[in-house]
Amino acid sequence: MCGLTGFCDFNKKMHKAEIEKATEVLYHRGPDSGNSEVFISDTATIGFGHRRLSILDVSSNGNQPMYSDDKSVVIILNGEIYNFKEIREELISLGYKFHSDSDTEVVVKAYQAFGISSVHKFIGMFAYAIYDKKKEVIYLLRDRPGIKPLYYYYKNDRILFASELKSFYTYPEFQKNIDRKAVSLFFQYGYIRAPYTIFKDTFKVKPGYYIKIDLKSKEVKEEKYYDVLDYYNKPKLRISEEEAVEETERLFISAFQYRMVSDVPVGMFLSGGYDSSIVSAVLQKHNTQKIKTFTIGFHEQQFNEAPFAKKIAEYLGTDHNEYYCTTKEAQDILPLIPGIYDEPFGDSSAIPTILVSQFARKQVTVSLSADGGDEIFAGYTKHQRLVEINNVFQKSPKLLLKSGKIVSNATVGLLPGLKRVHKIARAQELFNSYNTNGLTEIYNQNFSNQEMERLLKDGRPAIGLYDDIGKLNCENDFVNRCLALDYYTYMIDDILVKVDRATMSVSLEGREPLLDHRIIEFVSQLPSEMKLKNGEKKYLLKKIAHKYIPKELLDRPKAGFTIPMNEWLRSDLKHYLMNYINEEKLSQHGYLNNKKAILVRDEFLSGKKRRETQVWLILMFQMWWEKWMK
Repeated sequence: MCGLTGFCDFNKKMHKAEIEKATEVLYHRGPDSGNSEVFISDTATIGFGHRRLSILDVSSNGNQPMYSDDKSVVIILNGEIYNFKEIREELISLGYKFHSDSDTEVVVKAYQAFGISSVHKFIGMFAYAIYDKKKEVIYLLRDRPGIKPLYYYYKNDRILFASELKSFYTYPEFQKNIDRKAVSLFFQYGYIRAPYTIFKDTFKVKPGYYIKIDLKSKEVKEEKYYDVLDYYNKPKLRISEEEAVEETERLFISAFQYRMVSDVPVGMFLSGGYDSSIVSAVLQKHNTQKIKTFTIGFHEQQFNEAPFAKKIAEYLGTDHNEYYCTTKEAQDILPLIPGIYDEPFGDSSAIPTILVSQFARKQVTVSLSADGGDEIFAGYTKHQRLVEINNVFQKSPKLLLKSGKIVSNATVGLLPGLKRVHKIARAQELFNSYNTNGLTEIYNQNFSNQEMERLLKDGRPAIGLYDDIGKLNCENDFVNRCLALDYYTYMIDDILVKVDRATMSVSLEGREPLLDHRIIEFVSQLPSEMKLKNGEKKYLLKKIAHKYIPKELLDRPKAGFTIPMNEWLRSDLKHYLMNYINEEKLSQHGYLNNKKAILVRDEFLSGKKRRETQVWLILMFQMWWEKWMK
């Protein structure tokens, strides 16, 4: 795992000191070595910078930027290609020679052999920049599920790119102009989805895409090489439950074992839930040495999953490590969040994720996580609730749906799924948005459309969570559509951002075995009844898990990775709310209606209304603004 940054300046005014400074900002992503180079073409000055966390071939032979043998191709790469040995053997058979045992050299020579389409050979997580001197082209490419980040800025004939936005902040050419669409996305959903970022002219390379920079024509073009929706849109497989279990388990074994490929120690985050438990179980069964598992515990029992994880670890026989975090240790993470997540980020589970990363890093350099299970196999309670809502709507008279009239307060109260939106106004929006995208989008909102109109000073920009997302066809029923949308948005731009920044903040490589593209390609083609069956979440995954671990050790209510933040913000951390959410601090930027923001704060503190998520988002925006914009 590493950090990369670079530029392509058609004005030919940028220089090496700039790339060196931008590279050093990413030191935490790669403390083992760092280097930067500047190249001059006929039309542009090009800078490549890289910080390395040594995982495969820890010798200097794996340092970057890395060149092809003839020096015509240069690469900087962040991530891992797990099947690089197989590809290397294929390239050797074609006459290529190797000078290192690194996966980066395999990517360089695969590009020389097969062009940019060589990406289809890779199993892994990666973001890389390739400069092809002969073809006079630069590629900026991001992996299929978007595990590894890649940003770019394009303005005034300059392109900047980097693993994290903070690298851009060092360039004098970078302009910090806030994008109001992104502000709206953040407050409504808690994160800023690709391709947007908090800044204008600044974008996330979308998963499964690359940016092609033609140095001769100066054209900057976005190209898609992979789309998970293509697999959701295929005809659903007509196979038995037993066949589905067998194939999914086979994919699990292959994907999980690949994530153990490393020349440094590897561990596993274990919560005791189904996802992390099945990954740990499969790995322990197929490895002779005990795998290291790591769990964070909390003294507040309602938030403490450590005892469950310990029971799983004892059953599996892992080398288990747990650490009980004090309230102060968790609270001390809060002021670090704006620096680690360098655009507004609203997931409070970043705090325990940072804590468990700090704990694991004391013993290992690589740690596996189990993200993606909920999005692939239907693991969230909201999936059950959305099905309940959809079923009610399907049975409702069409005239009712068209008119947008709600039957009565009692009707809303009787429907469990509508408790999540807890306001008749929100229920009204659900009725008015009766389609899959509309239902899931409204359900996922932290502020309703009406609340957004009052919160944002200039009103709510016209942008939704699912704008610009490709279409799902009739092969997908309601459940599969919900899963595809979650995979495409929340998982990529919330979950994966959270884990990447938390792990890399302590120079720990985080790997995602459930996000092997072969798993989603297969499971997306399964009927939804194999994922959410008779109201039971993760039906297929559970069938496999129970082959490895007794059901009674796993069956318990889903807890999530949470902390008692609400209680802390009303007590020990109340001063953060008072210090950041007030007239003076809100007036510094003018994006929010001061009175509305302060009302959210006060209603949260008084406990009169459920404002937990809303007050947290306002706090995160305010802290980010003070860290990076003042």
